[in-house]
Amino acid sequence: MLDVRSVLVLRVLLAVPAAVILYRYGVDALSYGEVIHESGDWSARLLIATLAVTPLRMLFPGASFPRWLMERRRDLGVATFGYALLHTLVYLERKADIGLILAEAMEPGLWTGWLALAVFALLAITSNDASVRALRIWWKKLHRLVYIGAILTFAHWLLTAFDIVPGLIYAGILAAIEGTRAALILRKRQRERQIGPIGRSGSVSSESHSPAGARPRSH
Repeated sequence: MLDVRSVLVLRVLLAVPAAVILYRYGVDALSYGEVIHESGDWSARLLIATLAVTPLRMLFPGASFPRWLMERRRDLGVATFGYALLHTLVYLERKADIGLILAEAMEPGLWTGWLALAVFALLAITSNDASVRALRIWWKKLHRLVYIGAILTFAHWLLTAFDIVPGLIYAGILAAIEGTRAALILRKRQRERQIGPIGRSGSVSSESHSPAGARPRSH
């Protein structure tokens, strides 16, 4: 029986929308602009899914599915870059003049997109065990750039979209996810601060009443 939670199944599922987009573009069922739009949408959706993994894990620490998602978060991140790359390649398809590409890249709506792509490329390249071992503590710090990438992504969307409402909805979802994550981290730290003094006072009290703390009798 096929394990729906296997890595291979997940990667195939992540590739299906790209295959459908490219097929429909190839048979002229999608226009140039529609392909750019749909590939960008999928990149944003996967970015949101990637960033939602940690809050889900914190909300449901005992559940197996969030734990499995946590283990496969790198796949979601790489897929985010893959759709962003597809989005960019389709954009470049009709930009034969490098001068035009560079001129458009100076516009805020475009340079935010190029910077987001660069961030996601760096994160995708280092989303492997070898990079984790090589970078050690710096790997986690490097991958916090995903938040910069997210800000750039939605700035790019809002600055280039004909209709900004979908972009605002997605940005709102992302803000809610990050707000939940921040609230959960704050609550965890508050609990740790409350438990800390209790634990220390408990240990001091036990020492003062233990036989080891009593003065030995003189003979």
